[in-house]
Amino acid sequence: MSQPEITIVLADDHAVMRDGVRMVLESQPDLRVIGTADDGAHAVDLVDALRPDVAVLDIAMPNTNGLAAARQILRRAPATKIIFLSMHDGEEYFKEALRAGAAGYVLKRAAATELVAAIRAVQKGESYLDPAITRTLSDLGEGDPAHLVDLTERELEVLKLVAEGLTNRQIAAQLIISVKTVQSHRTNIMEKLDLHDRTDLVKYAIRRGLIQP
Repeated sequence: MSQPEITIVLADDHAVMRDGVRMVLESQPDLRVIGTADDGAHAVDLVDALRPDVAVLDIAMPNTNGLAAARQILRRAPATKIIFLSMHDGEEYFKEALRAGAAGYVLKRAAATELVAAIRAVQKGESYLDPAITRTLSDLGEGDPAHLVDLTERELEVLKLVAEGLTNRQIAAQLIISVKTVQSHRTNIMEKLDLHDRTDLVKYAIRRGLIQP
């Protein structure tokens, strides 16, 4: 039986890059690019009209950048998953991508090998980080993971699911607990570890080996 088709809108202001990525994606039998855009504003309009499964966005685009476009897309079409395809591998860009609601982050230099896997992963409800990004985040961690603060088994479960990109409601459904309980666990985890946002949680989860590239 053939795989369900995944529909994609692709936005990048560089035509050569955009066309090359489209060729990579359309070489896969389960992927179909249904629209392309050369700036963020056009990408928002396309997603609003076409409602693709996934929007692949460059971060640096004219008119409306990819981060702003992602926020608008998720307000208008919340079922569409966002993947950033970027040349930037710095932590600050990844952190902003998470804040904008990204489910995936792939470096342009790895598009031919990583983007297809990223699209399939986010379509299944998972998060996908370019392996180079996970290595960077891991390198930013200090200290031996064996000496990090111990969490309870339930807190480790919640941490893993948060790092994988699940919402509080999705975590509650998976663990068969209330959303309020999930929120309480998240608060306790961040207080115990002295962490302040989801990017820090992802870095910790990588160092503990809870999530893998």
